[in-house]
Amino acid sequence: MAVDFPVDQTRAFGKLILFGEHLVVYKAPAIVGAVSAYTDCKLEYVDSSPGLLDVIDNRPAVPNYKVEKKEEGDEAIKLTLAHLGVDPTVRGVRLTFGGDLCCASGIGASAAQVVSLARAINIADNRSLTDDEINAAGYEGEKGYHGTPSGIDNTAATFGGLLRFRRTDDAPIFEKITFPAPMRIVYASTGITASTTKVVNDVRMKKEADEVWFADIMTRYTSIVRMAEGAVEKGALSQIGELMNANHALLQELTVSCQELDDLVLAARDAGAIGAKMSGTGRGGLMIALTPTEEIQNSVAAALEKLAPQVWKTTFA
Repeated sequence: MAVDFPVDQTRAFGKLILFGEHLVVYKAPAIVGAVSAYTDCKLEYVDSSPGLLDVIDNRPAVPNYKVEKKEEGDEAIKLTLAHLGVDPTVRGVRLTFGGDLCCASGIGASAAQVVSLARAINIADNRSLTDDEINAAGYEGEKGYHGTPSGIDNTAATFGGLLRFRRTDDAPIFEKITFPAPMRIVYASTGITASTTKVVNDVRMKKEADEVWFADIMTRYTSIVRMAEGAVEKGALSQIGELMNANHALLQELTVSCQELDDLVLAARDAGAIGAKMSGTGRGGLMIALTPTEEIQNSVAAALEKLAPQVWKTTFA
């Protein structure tokens, strides 16, 4: 049975982390901004084919992303369906994913996929799920991609905007941040797809091997993010940029950056960005640059296009 509904109601947004990669897993606060690009989902029940789970993935993506992430993606879809009580063995399901969010490590594409799926189930089954329930379903789906997700990606995908986020033993704590003016951003892909599960596990192993070293990084990061929260609320772009640079240095110490990311970060700063850092998983994936004017945004994008396979311009608001 085809389900007729507007897919724009299933939109889930990509995200970029301003502050907090990896450390958010250990309950450090983070600041994340949703980008305007999104993933959507169409769900059709195929009553004549119980047992069918047909996934049509029309999302744009960097090379090899869908191939390398397919096994994790299949598991994420199954977890989301199970969480919301949809059983393809009883009633066949065909899913079509689309939208303009280009899948790349660091942009939250996996969370956008499962949150859009949760929204599609909500509409197709004529449910009345709240955004909190959609977010919870997205978190369960994210386990297929990330094992133990922080919750930050699905929260940004669900609610959009600029968010202050902190993981807890219970439900994560988040609140929207009102920024005085649009925050212009350039982000670029290294073209390298990294496994979030692997990188997170590597960081955990380093932490367990040297708790004193890790505690020092956490202390320095906590100071950075507290200053960043105040700077964001005041709209102090120059300070935000300086703190982004400091955050990147900590991520280098965590060994989650790489030469490709570092080269893009330096190129962005040289082109006029007031701050630049890796964003997301690291060891590939994305970097993000803060550009105070449209002219500088264009200049930074042009510089990065000489090095990166994909470059995008967006805003946080």
